[in-house]
Amino acid sequence: RGQNNVQGSTDMGCIPNLYPGYQRVDVPAIQSKFEELWNAKLSDTAGLTAPEMLAAAEQGTLKALYIMGENPAVSDPDTAHTAKALKALDFLMVQDIFMTETAELADVVLPASSFAEKVGTFTNTERRVQRVRRAVNAPGTAMKDSLIIMELSKRMGYEMPYHHTNEIFREMGKAWPALAGMSYARLDEEGGLQWPCPTSDHPGTQYLFKGGFPRGKGRFTLVQYRPSAELPDKKYPFILTTGRQLFHYHTGSMTRKIKPLNMVSPESYVEINPDDAKTLSIKDGAKVKVSSRRGAITVKALVSKRPDRGVVFIPFHFKEAAANVLTSGSNLDPVAKIPSLKVSAVRVEKA
Repeated sequence: RGQNNVQGSTDMGCIPNLYPGYQRVDVPAIQSKFEELWNAKLSDTAGLTAPEMLAAAEQGTLKALYIMGENPAVSDPDTAHTAKALKALDFLMVQDIFMTETAELADVVLPASSFAEKVGTFTNTERRVQRVRRAVNAPGTAMKDSLIIMELSKRMGYEMPYHHTNEIFREMGKAWPALAGMSYARLDEEGGLQWPCPTSDHPGTQYLFKGGFPRGKGRFTLVQYRPSAELPDKKYPFILTTGRQLFHYHTGSMTRKIKPLNMVSPESYVEINPDDAKTLSIKDGAKVKVSSRRGAITVKALVSKRPDRGVVFIPFHFKEAAANVLTSGSNLDPVAKIPSLKVSAVRVEKA
């Protein structure tokens, strides 16, 4: 989460075990429905999550990757392992609007267009589908993502005969009844609609399950506490947590190209509690070395009361001192398959 249209992407099946509308790939009736809709034979086997893909690439069982709008070389945990996995691929293709650190490792880079250079829809976290309109033309040879995918598919033997994005949007309604009542005209007129919106006269749904849950009562699941896989010890006595700051976005591939933002926030830092800084004789603004079992980076110290004693914080926007050099990608949550980016054992010392 945290990016525009993440909701819309997951709605449309950008999850390895689901088709559009959160319909499982391993249910025969659902598989048959999408095979008929797309006129293609589909697999009933769930795909891999992003961390699992990198592990498979390193093991040699995954030979190629097609990455769109993502920069795992900086955003994924254990940067050294990520680079090793990407370099182990037989073929890497990256589609993006900037030459990211991941794109620099690619065999082929396809120049895509930004949100302001194409037409479509975004869906936000409250399930509101809204129109996106082109403000400017894409520069140079850059193309909109849908056209790139269509051209690649055509050359691989499967033609997608769409002439406008509204045709794709209508197909989305066929794939998932929750969108069947929406159209570009309605979205323009009403300023967006919240799914489910199954018919053209349906007003959209402000609250899910307002009248009750399909199964009767809500399902409450007791989750047993599990300690973090990596805890502080004598050698690595601090807990590192990583995250965002106000002035930059994710890996900085867009925001770090904006001069005013770089003037305010030009480089990385480690926030450390004043008591810990005093114990280590570290002054505000001093260069410090932060090390983990994966690697080390050098950053400025920002003495702050925000982190508790024993906890340090580093933003992950800065490739020059990438926080994910320090984090671990080996301990995935067994259900969500997400690495423990927020808890890593580290050592802090004067540089």
